[in-house]
Amino acid sequence: MSEIIKTTEIAKKYIMGSETIHALKTVSITINKGEYVAFMGPSGSGKSTLMNLIGCLDTPSSGQYILNDQDVSDLTENELAEIRNKEIGFVFQTFNLLPRASSLENVALPLVYAGYSKSDREAKAYAVLEGVGLGDRAYHKPNELSGGQRQRVAIARALVNDPSIILADEPTGNLDSKTSYSIMGLFEKLHAEGNTIVMVTHEDDISRYAHRIVRLRDGIVESDEKNKEIITAEFT
Repeated sequence: MSEIIKTTEIAKKYIMGSETIHALKTVSITINKGEYVAFMGPSGSGKSTLMNLIGCLDTPSSGQYILNDQDVSDLTENELAEIRNKEIGFVFQTFNLLPRASSLENVALPLVYAGYSKSDREAKAYAVLEGVGLGDRAYHKPNELSGGQRQRVAIARALVNDPSIILADEPTGNLDSKTSYSIMGLFEKLHAEGNTIVMVTHEDDISRYAHRIVRLRDGIVESDEKNKEIITAEFT
């Protein structure tokens, strides 16, 4: 299998006045194309810092990060933004949708930056909305949708650029159990279609949908194991 993510002893420290905070203390991991991985750990374990580095939202203080054969450890803000738009589809706990825009407009947004024409943007965005079961909600605004539907719009937006990785940060954090189950079913469907998924969660039951679980504690990898008890969910 081909490597899509490879970190070599990446670390992240923050200087707060006279104090140095080591948010991440040398982490080396490899994720292959098509894997479904969960980063687990309590608050302060370093999982969000690791996600920010892998998502090119931040750069490591030391170490090397290779994303899709490109060293992204020392890129400028503009270069990182370009990589993010091209390579990574983000799904956040809070959905991050534009309130006055329709589902279609929200999903098409990354294609604006990628330089697609309006008609191509709309066609591609509509096709992805259909794929997540929301073709009939294309012209609804976020306040006209349920929490689960809003998260599906956010997932469609993450998919629209055909990214190398889908990065999901606590994707069910604001959803009830039944809706969470459906969203995890959608991730399962996306994984079965060949997408690489990296999910950050502090919930044990949600991590068990992933096929591999990386546990972090105090800024280091505590364990990295295949999930022997994968939970499956239906996408409805």
